[in-house]
Amino acid sequence: MRYLTAGESHGKQLTTIIEGIPSNMQIVKEDINASLLRRQKGHGRGKRMQIEKDLVEITSGIRHGYTIGSPISLVIHNDDFKHWLDVMGEDPIEEDTKIRRTVSRPRPGHADLNGALKYGHRDMRNVLERSSARETAARVAAGAVAKTMLKQLGIEVTAYVKEIAGIRASEDSSLSIEDRKMIAEESPVRTLDKSVEKSMMDAIDKAKKDGDSIGGVVEVYVEGMPAGVGSYVHYDRKLDSRIAGSVISINAFKGVEFGIGFEAARKNGSQVHDEIAWNEEDGYYRKTNRLGGFEGGMTTGMPIVVKGVMKPIPTLYKPLQSIDIETKEPFNASVERSDSCAVPAASVVMEHVVAFELARAITEQFPSDQFPTLQKAVADYREEIRCF
Repeated sequence: MRYLTAGESHGKQLTTIIEGIPSNMQIVKEDINASLLRRQKGHGRGKRMQIEKDLVEITSGIRHGYTIGSPISLVIHNDDFKHWLDVMGEDPIEEDTKIRRTVSRPRPGHADLNGALKYGHRDMRNVLERSSARETAARVAAGAVAKTMLKQLGIEVTAYVKEIAGIRASEDSSLSIEDRKMIAEESPVRTLDKSVEKSMMDAIDKAKKDGDSIGGVVEVYVEGMPAGVGSYVHYDRKLDSRIAGSVISINAFKGVEFGIGFEAARKNGSQVHDEIAWNEEDGYYRKTNRLGGFEGGMTTGMPIVVKGVMKPIPTLYKPLQSIDIETKEPFNASVERSDSCAVPAASVVMEHVVAFELARAITEQFPSDQFPTLQKAVADYREEIRCF
């Protein structure tokens, strides 16, 4: 199970192609659109979200509401392309026009300069259009398909904001996953702690007023994953490693934690590891969940808890200095449309990339050509390990 995305930020469309989804799985475009619209929300979002209304067009792989086993292709049209036709069109243009439109000034914190050096682009629009976080809409579409699969297997995934600009939400481990979903959806900053909601919003507004940006921490919470998914036998089969890689691949994400994460470095082993218990109804479980649902690269059956650290968005309305690659002269970096804070939206993106890795691991471990077969195999496995 894998996916590819294609498309530029101001190009015609974003395209997602997903391979390996079992046949005979029920899915409709509303399942995907709901996720895409969630990504566009959140206090601090920029004007681009007012321009685009991300709705998916399914162009292959699904027939009459069910997957057919062939690759699924999903298209999200960029409404703003009509204003960028002359800049982003595929047809050749006159050389003097090309020179006038050339972007030669790299923005600090972006892929602009490194991408230009790697691919030999004197016009860095060739880099910034693809490296834009706009691409995450295509990844959310892929993750929405994965979430639909997981839900039908009894696995629920959600995400919310833990911290913005040093303002931390308090923990409430007693909340059910349904409560977490509901509270996050009702919050403009997707936090579960109502007491810090306004402070987070005020911090975002201040950053915007100052021409600056702020980052934060988001958490993905998963219930229903059976124990033993993933593997310890090779580095690239460890599921927590795959999840960590998928999180870091999201634009502006710079760190990942599972469970108590880096706090483990400051505690004794007796305060870190989770004692094992057993009862007839549930089988094996852990008395605590400090390791966030993973041991040895495999799921423990406890809720998966993974945090991602998002740096402040590097496009600033109070721009940093850089160097023009043509003149080698210093300048203040150019400004593309941007958000002052995209942490709430990024939580939705992280939710979906984690969901895809979980679904991929499930399809690797169990027979998955046909979805009813996969459902039965997962159900049988749950019972097998409960009685182990």
